[in-house]
Amino acid sequence: MKERKVLVIYGSSDLYGASKNLIRSLEGFKRMGWKSISVLPHDGPLVEIMRNLGFEVMLMEHGVLRRQNLNPIGLLTLFGQIFSAFFKLSALIKKEKISLIYTNSNANSIGGLLKLRHGIPHIWHIHEIIERPKWFKALLERYIKGTEDRVFCVSQAVINNFSGIKAEKLKLLYNGIGTQPYAKADYDLKSEIGIPENRLLIGMVARVNLWKGQFYFLEIASLLKKKFPNLHFVMAGDAFPGYEYLYDEVRDLTQKLGLEDSVTNLGFRLDIPEILSGLDIFVLPSILPDPLPTTVLEGMASAKPVIATRHGGAIEMVIEGETGFLIPWDNPQEAVLAFEKLIESTELREKLGKAGRQRVNDYFNEEKYLENFGILVSEVVANPTHSPKA
Repeated sequence: MKERKVLVIYGSSDLYGASKNLIRSLEGFKRMGWKSISVLPHDGPLVEIMRNLGFEVMLMEHGVLRRQNLNPIGLLTLFGQIFSAFFKLSALIKKEKISLIYTNSNANSIGGLLKLRHGIPHIWHIHEIIERPKWFKALLERYIKGTEDRVFCVSQAVINNFSGIKAEKLKLLYNGIGTQPYAKADYDLKSEIGIPENRLLIGMVARVNLWKGQFYFLEIASLLKKKFPNLHFVMAGDAFPGYEYLYDEVRDLTQKLGLEDSVTNLGFRLDIPEILSGLDIFVLPSILPDPLPTTVLEGMASAKPVIATRHGGAIEMVIEGETGFLIPWDNPQEAVLAFEKLIESTELREKLGKAGRQRVNDYFNEEKYLENFGILVSEVVANPTHSPKA
């Protein structure tokens, strides 16, 4: 049988949720007998992992949409990268006889242009919910509509965010994770931080940006600390290039709230299973809808009770009162009430943590993802919107 090849487009080399899911998608293609050729804009930890797993990776700036590019100089650079990458990747498509394009994240525009040029089936895999600015949302949605054969969406919340794409083209595909690393991890994070064993550790793992909730987390921590002095708080994650100034703002708010001795910022870490194993409570306080935050699944797989804000994909992951609690994204006083229940009861923390791990094993495991991914990709290949050009 002739080897089938898929061109994979992605715009990052970090190791956060969408990147981890990309690795699982590559494994899915491999299981189906496809050879993947991935195009990423720059080197990083993701590239090393992909190559160690035997996946082919090309480094090429291909025009990744970022908010910091929405200015005259940024747009000029962006269009230049897209123009250059278009011709290089067109030549690659012809040389390698690529028969499918897979774009992981709506920040990558080049895949759609290549689909229009070559008539190759194109899959968008959307990990984002964009609400504002409305003009940008409308423009991006129109572009996706005109360049898709299918749109894989990581949650029903992502599907609901679309308004102009036919329902039959939008396919729900929950992320899945390998649970073993989280089940086996056993790390003394309190010892690393230098706090007593009897301190209760509440932590979040997320990229530092304006909507993941680091500032909201600190507001909640300030209120909790006044009632429960025996708490310590942990943040892990780095910032997007160009947003490093947020570190200073997080530090300044920590000092303003008098939390210097109660908050530890671990920065970027690769040992996420170990960090999660050392927490007592995991929280993801995103102030905008988070499509399907992988760290919530990781927290559940680590048998930790999860507190997440009540919007986006978290509503589909966390079962209120059974695996964790859902809190408002704009009311720290009300959010504190959910934390108090867990802080005051070791039994409740253990009960919800075990139920969360079971939920991940049942509905969000890696094998289920690979199975569903294979089914959806096969449907695209069998029934593309347009036949490939000669």
